[in-house]
Amino acid sequence: MIRLLIALHCGMKSLVSYCCLLLLLSGQHNYNESMHRGDDSVLVQMRYAAKEGLLDKYYPRNIDTLYGGYLSTFAYDFKPTGNQDKMIVTQARHTWSTAKAALFYHDSSYVKMSRHGFYFLRDKMWDAEFGGFYTLVNREGAAKSKMKEAYGNAFGIYALAAYYECSGDTAALGLAQRAFMWLEKHSHDPVRKGYFQHLERDGTPVVRTAVMDSRAETGYKDQNSSIHLLEAFTALYHVWPDPLVRQRLQEMLLLIRDRIVTPRGYLQLFFTPDWRPVSFRDSAETSIRQHKNLDHVSFGHDVETAYLMQEASEALGLKDDKATFAMGKKMVDHALANGWDNALGGFYDEGYYFKDKPGCTIINKSKNWWAQAEGLNTLLIFSDIYPNDPMHYRDRFVKLWQYVQTYMIDHEHGDWYEEGLDNEPQRKTALKAHIWKGTYHTFRALSNCIKRLSATSGAGQPLQRSGQ
Repeated sequence: MIRLLIALHCGMKSLVSYCCLLLLLSGQHNYNESMHRGDDSVLVQMRYAAKEGLLDKYYPRNIDTLYGGYLSTFAYDFKPTGNQDKMIVTQARHTWSTAKAALFYHDSSYVKMSRHGFYFLRDKMWDAEFGGFYTLVNREGAAKSKMKEAYGNAFGIYALAAYYECSGDTAALGLAQRAFMWLEKHSHDPVRKGYFQHLERDGTPVVRTAVMDSRAETGYKDQNSSIHLLEAFTALYHVWPDPLVRQRLQEMLLLIRDRIVTPRGYLQLFFTPDWRPVSFRDSAETSIRQHKNLDHVSFGHDVETAYLMQEASEALGLKDDKATFAMGKKMVDHALANGWDNALGGFYDEGYYFKDKPGCTIINKSKNWWAQAEGLNTLLIFSDIYPNDPMHYRDRFVKLWQYVQTYMIDHEHGDWYEEGLDNEPQRKTALKAHIWKGTYHTFRALSNCIKRLSATSGAGQPLQRSGQ
């Protein structure tokens, strides 16, 4: 009776989700005793969550057959809504997701969907006069802002590399090469290293002035563009092993690992162009909270970066890269020690080290979808690298997946809520997708976990061929 009431209360629509909840309640998630069986159970659930619960909800529903590219904004029940402006990040991420789905499922229908995105990136989002990708265009493809960002161009490169990998379309590789060289010419800092994030239309870096809002990030270098440039160069180097790409990839790995990550093991968010940290720690708490978008601990970015650094190190072929692995572990352990919900599981959004308070204070208890997705991926990787570690990565992975199944996945309409319903119940009827939320984080995490679990669970081949 208790199990039935809980199932009814949670509104579980699928047998998979209900079984997961029963697994949690009955205590059968002790993976030290039944690791093999538990991995198989999670594997089945993740396969469903990746395909039927995610990709099938977006594609081909979001293909814009009128103006090209992808529709970006959907209500909680996956009905399109709003003016459907198109941002380089969203368009690139959908191009990437469909390309990776084509490779993952050996399904040629996804290649066509990815090609659809490539055409929009090439024909509408690329600035034919000055080069570089526009940040934002309207649904038809007309630029709404002439400003450009290293962050958005990084995702353009990331998408083009993936599409080229799945299609062999050399036009996509050519555009990725042009985008890389555009960043090299305009955004790369040859003196202090790294990349300028904010750029004028012609590529001139934006200089921060005293009249700018102190809360604005304009003119700063930052961790977020840096980690995604690292990610993009990793993907580009995989399909185009050019010496300059390798040089920039290694430069970004060392810059992130040795400068952007703080001694405590978390990412400093923003820096002046000469790499002085932007910190408000010596200010009054009111001022700190007003400027928290520039200065806080982002646990999700920390666990994501631990994975991206390892991925970059492996792409570079660095043998026995103890420094990178040690820093990644330090970041994950810091996030688990300071930003993990021990009761329900999941990573909180933001923390802060106030000078007059002990430890790291949680200043935002919401648990956004992308941090939980990245957490699943990284925790599972670390559970294989450090199987007997006292941080118990495998147990945390299991608990996080149970949290996602219970509070994050919309078992009725598909996809994940933007934030967990335990702290943000209003998200149940909020937008399911928008220009900052699509399939990228979630599909990458699920597909990576599926591959890893398939290799270790004895469940046979991870994928079934379809669409050919």
